[in-house]
Amino acid sequence: MMAASGGDISTSEKAVGFTFGDSRALNAELLDLVRSGRKTATCGALRDFQDGGEAMPVVGRQDVALDWNGKPALLIETVEVTIRRFCDLPEDFALAEGEGDFEAWKTGHIAFFTRNGGFDPQMELVCERFRLVEVLS
Repeated sequence: MMAASGGDISTSEKAVGFTFGDSRALNAELLDLVRSGRKTATCGALRDFQDGGEAMPVVGRQDVALDWNGKPALLIETVEVTIRRFCDLPEDFALAEGEGDFEAWKTGHIAFFTRNGGFDPQMELVCERFRLVEVLS
């Protein structure tokens, strides 16, 4: 679960600054999962990347995950980007998000998308796999 912060942060390439989650608690939890190596994937609603929304992830681009206060926390590099419908998302991708078993992932993401623009099982998701490059804070 990701949300854009709206700003670009410069690193070796044009990196995008973004926050995981939609609350301080969820942001902290997801950053910890990335730090521990349990979270190597994330997804967002395709609608959030359209019409001037978030920058679409690009393989090879390094981005900065921000803490809830907007401070750079992690540098990640995108290794794969696919677009899939929620109802077609494979279990291995959901498990790579590190947020519990497949049913817990579904429940959490239905709630997240419902809070953030609406949920539909047919909705398209931007699915990103990444690797942790550096812990910044």
